[in-house]
Amino acid sequence: MQFLAYILIYPFLWLISLLPFRLLYLFSDFVYVLLFYIIGYRRKTVKENLKLVFPKKSDHELKTISKKFYHHMCDMFLEMIKTLTISRKQLNKRFIIKNPERLQQLEALNKSIVVMYGHYASYEWSFVVENHISMKGIGIYKTIANKYFDKLARKLRSRYNTELIDTKKAIAKITDYESQNVKSVIAFLSDQSPKNFKKYYWTKFMGIKVPCFTGAEKIAKELDLSVTYLKIEKVKRGYYEAEFITLAENAREYPDYEITDKFTRELEKQIRKAPEYYLWTHKRWKHRGKKPN
Repeated sequence: MQFLAYILIYPFLWLISLLPFRLLYLFSDFVYVLLFYIIGYRRKTVKENLKLVFPKKSDHELKTISKKFYHHMCDMFLEMIKTLTISRKQLNKRFIIKNPERLQQLEALNKSIVVMYGHYASYEWSFVVENHISMKGIGIYKTIANKYFDKLARKLRSRYNTELIDTKKAIAKITDYESQNVKSVIAFLSDQSPKNFKKYYWTKFMGIKVPCFTGAEKIAKELDLSVTYLKIEKVKRGYYEAEFITLAENAREYPDYEITDKFTRELEKQIRKAPEYYLWTHKRWKHRGKKPN
């Protein structure tokens, strides 16, 4: 059944990826109308999230943010599909790293680097970072249930030879590489909402206290790695710029959870500046009010 679903959907995805960007975004506009007005995909969740974190904004302001978000989400999803056939030259033109020298300065410390970032702007094209590093590239991700689509996702996200490692195997695999003196740049999407929330560190995110994944900080402190934040911004439709902001050169020097908090504050600043580029469809605040005593 998994294979049947894959062979039925994949040719359609491939054809979409062949569209020139002008037509791709016309198709994105159509998908936006379908998702927002007809299907109403997670509109209730988006509305609740926006009201929760922006209580002082009017209904009109929230609706405007919501519409802009759905436009961006459709663009980003189709840009991810475009990755199947986009050229390296074109991708490098559309996703620019503004300060690669900052990452190279961290590389000069001769230790692996943890890169933390959130579901903001074009996180799917962040693998372009591989162009600017001499170390091994690693991306931490959650395996997709359909093994064929999981293979496709790994293919898309490893265009520049990034190795993808499932979250459950991350610590063991990275520790093994460190024992072999293989230095890596390790990418973590660090703003997910953990399932077993009682075991996690809680902090305020957009003014609401929520549990946070601390895997990136945990690995960095255990192995004394450097940590940086990848700040991705949307310049215009189909074009992004990113810069590295150092959170810690030597992770062990920081008190527990300080690095996680620094990451959270950086992501918050971006969301407050341009909220339409954050992924409001995921239930980041679903555990609010559940913190155990």
